[in-house]
Amino acid sequence: MEFRRVGASGLRISEIVFGNWLTLDGQIDQDAQVDCIRAALDSGITTYDTADIYSGGLAEQVLGRALKGVRRSSVEIATKVCLPVGTGPNDKGLSRKHIMESCNNSLRRLGTDYVDLYQAHRFDADTPLEESMKAFADLVRQGKVLYVGVSEWTAEQIERGHTLATEMGVPLISNQPQYSILWRVIEAEVNPTSRRLGMGQIVFSPVAQGVLTGKYQPGGSAPEGSRATDARGTRFVGRYMSDTVLERVQRLRPLAEEASLTMAQLAVAWVLQNPGVAGAIIGASRPEQVAENTAAAGVRLPADLLKRIDDTLDDLIERDPAKTADLFNVMPTWRR
Repeated sequence: MEFRRVGASGLRISEIVFGNWLTLDGQIDQDAQVDCIRAALDSGITTYDTADIYSGGLAEQVLGRALKGVRRSSVEIATKVCLPVGTGPNDKGLSRKHIMESCNNSLRRLGTDYVDLYQAHRFDADTPLEESMKAFADLVRQGKVLYVGVSEWTAEQIERGHTLATEMGVPLISNQPQYSILWRVIEAEVNPTSRRLGMGQIVFSPVAQGVLTGKYQPGGSAPEGSRATDARGTRFVGRYMSDTVLERVQRLRPLAEEASLTMAQLAVAWVLQNPGVAGAIIGASRPEQVAENTAAAGVRLPADLLKRIDDTLDDLIERDPAKTADLFNVMPTWRR
């Protein structure tokens, strides 16, 4: 495993990060997820990402259970706040009330006194940004949070948040966006702004919800137990399930074989090779998937291979920066 600094901060994380988003959200049982987390520990992964909304808080509980007995200072735990965790008017957003209460609840579920990185899961236009940043700063001063980051914020939102957070002495150090060979919307605005401000990208879905592993065949049925067969998983992977996309993805297979990599390893290695990326978040439903993905750590792809990847996917690559805040269309479920 290799380790990278998150932006200009002193925090170092494993370049492969383990996340338990959809892999625990009704898709696999708790014991299987614990096995995957322990496989991640064995593989050298030290950084673990979760959120208060994942499986209604169960994801944090399972992560805490899996890390019980592990020396706390040997791992980095990241969680998030903003998306709705209940039906009450204050069970969502980035108000001081919700941030403080959610942080305490996350710490309880995780079984720890602090989290290394606390992230605003989305931007909240209904709460004054000053209120949100002050709450995050207070959590840092209380010792409950070591660093603060955001997730899926636009470049303009990142700029505003970073300015306020810096004035309060707790500059934002990270952004957590979706990023893959197919989904590159951060490249035009978000990543350049973040790099200028000293923030790193800790990216999720580097294998595009499993599509870039090559397991989905054009014209074929989705493998049993895959995200494409799960009602919730289909909501996220569905954008990639056309035969046009799947056929083009299959053309990456010989490129991966040429580099002596699996298609999943090629996808993760590609993400890690891009400037500004501090870590790539992987998920797994089986321990062997963890081992496969972590083998992408330290891989360097030659320039000619990178060009052929671009040429292969070409017009299927999403680059529109306006798609940054539109990810999965989750916000309209609770914002006015």
